[in-house]
Amino acid sequence: MKPARLSFFNEQDPPELGALVEDGLVLGQLRALGAHVTMGLRDLSAERAVAVQRLMGEGVPVGAWLLLEREHGYFATHDNADAVAARVDAFRAWVHRHGLRFTALGFDFEPDLRELDHLFRHPAKALGAWAWRSRDRGRRARALEAWGALATRLRADGWALEAYQFPLLLEDRATGSQFFQRFTSSLDVPVEREVVMAYSSLLGPLGPGLLEGWTRGARAVAVGSTGGGVDPLPKLSFDELSRDLRLAARTCRDVSVFSLEGCVQQGFLPRLLDFDWDAPVQLPLTQRAGAATVRSAARLVARLLR
Repeated sequence: MKPARLSFFNEQDPPELGALVEDGLVLGQLRALGAHVTMGLRDLSAERAVAVQRLMGEGVPVGAWLLLEREHGYFATHDNADAVAARVDAFRAWVHRHGLRFTALGFDFEPDLRELDHLFRHPAKALGAWAWRSRDRGRRARALEAWGALATRLRADGWALEAYQFPLLLEDRATGSQFFQRFTSSLDVPVEREVVMAYSSLLGPLGPGLLEGWTRGARAVAVGSTGGGVDPLPKLSFDELSRDLRLAARTCRDVSVFSLEGCVQQGFLPRLLDFDWDAPVQLPLTQRAGAATVRSAARLVARLLR
């Protein structure tokens, strides 16, 4: 069954974003899909405001995904709540100046972008550093307090809040642990809409099986990646995206795709217009069993290192 909400993340700079939103064919496809766009605010420029207005004027709801400069971590981390708060103030002034009406304000809880760059270049060293840092329990506690205060202030101003989270947060919750939050910089902040980023393109051969399992515990799930963003890994083909969309939609009524620009570049949007959401998907038993083993191991680690 088609999900009640279908969304696309977008993470482009104004020149590319401007070209995308001026494409009447793309806008028509988004309208026909009844799709939302969650826009990564890599800047707060007048050009971006024009792009937001264009989407909204065409009846496409737009959510704000707040991002920082690279030197401040880019994503929402355990260490940059002060920089995010300053960015929020600039964001609110920008919204008022251009008369924008976003559906929500979202934060992507991940490690600092520079740490992710290190992970892709030197995975063993990066993961070792994360594991060592996870021993610092006070770091997460301080982050939770700071982000909770920011969330309270934003709600008082009428903002609906979203969080985009690594799926290992679900294993923390299942075991009453905090380990994977300390390890991956996820943060269990209450929000109105939480999207679990279960990108099979990042998860290796067991990705579809992990996606299937994690979707059962998520209120909203994101699949991908079809292109764009900051990771250098191979992107999904349409057959792979189709599989992941159907797996997600089996148990989740709120499905996002990363990314809109990747779908446009690969010609996926028109193929989604008459997409058969109910077509059967059969994963290999070895893939399901392997994914179940990985999740069991993750829960054991979460319990032992809670």
